[in-house]
Amino acid sequence: MEKLFTALNESSEQLAEELQLSYIEAVAETGENLFHGDVLQDELSELAKKKVKKLYADIQLDTYELEEIRKAFQLCVLKGLKEGAHPNHQMTPDSVGIFVGYLVQRFMSNKPSFSLLDPAVGTGNLLTAVLNQLKDHKVESSGVDVDDLLIQLSYINANLQKHPVQFYNQDSLQNLFVDPADAVICDLPVGYYPNDEGASAFSLKADEGHSYAHHLFIEQSMNHAKPGGYLFFIIPNQLFSSKEAPKLNAFIKEQAYIQGLLQLPLSMFQGEQHAKSIFILQKKGEGAAPPKQAMLADLPKFSNFEGMQAMMKQINEWFEKSR
Repeated sequence: MEKLFTALNESSEQLAEELQLSYIEAVAETGENLFHGDVLQDELSELAKKKVKKLYADIQLDTYELEEIRKAFQLCVLKGLKEGAHPNHQMTPDSVGIFVGYLVQRFMSNKPSFSLLDPAVGTGNLLTAVLNQLKDHKVESSGVDVDDLLIQLSYINANLQKHPVQFYNQDSLQNLFVDPADAVICDLPVGYYPNDEGASAFSLKADEGHSYAHHLFIEQSMNHAKPGGYLFFIIPNQLFSSKEAPKLNAFIKEQAYIQGLLQLPLSMFQGEQHAKSIFILQKKGEGAAPPKQAMLADLPKFSNFEGMQAMMKQINEWFEKSR
């Protein structure tokens, strides 16, 4: 993985310097090159082309595990995001993405093939982390994002890992061109949605002022889940303590059954006010039913092997007894 990261990183630096690009734009360019097995930038000098080709020469993508490719690409994207191109975009942590993948796999275990949607796909790190946990399933997946650079990175990320994903570069809170999905995953973008006119189409629009984007994403996800479909949200812990929370509570109660709420370790976040949880819903419809008891737990640190083993045992028992 280190070798792949080095090749991606050094070729990105070379392309950024030669083409007057930001580092993160160059990551997109080098990822495209690596996927096609060629240097696609005609405007590069011959010397620069030789340097970049030399970096690619030792990389055979077929010899890497999908998770190695995802992590190497993710490290370059993280470096680019830290340089300030997208200061407001936070990538879903690795351990969280892998754990969400495990949960999706468990809840969808009786469906050998299903459709999956991420309406806030960003760089595709959460989506591909989840897909990498679904090796025994045939998954038809889609991702939506309004940011053209992030969706380009997502597309390249998926290509390098050979995941066939349909991507849509559009405002995720407008009319989506995607079919309803069996499962939805979303690391909710937290904040206000500036388009008041667009928000007016939602039940969860604010009574006054800008609406919460994270509330609208929950409604949009529900709209694009099939009846009986599962939704896996990464939510801020304060989701149900805002002045708009009663309306959100009523909406969820009307539309879905709560399957689980798993609080992520506080040590992952810079202070309690930034802490998040994994919130699992099932949209009401044929075949859907409330669990005997919702899965509620505080997750231990992911590095705590014994704690995680005990947690996995609890989750497995919940699947046996409550569903």
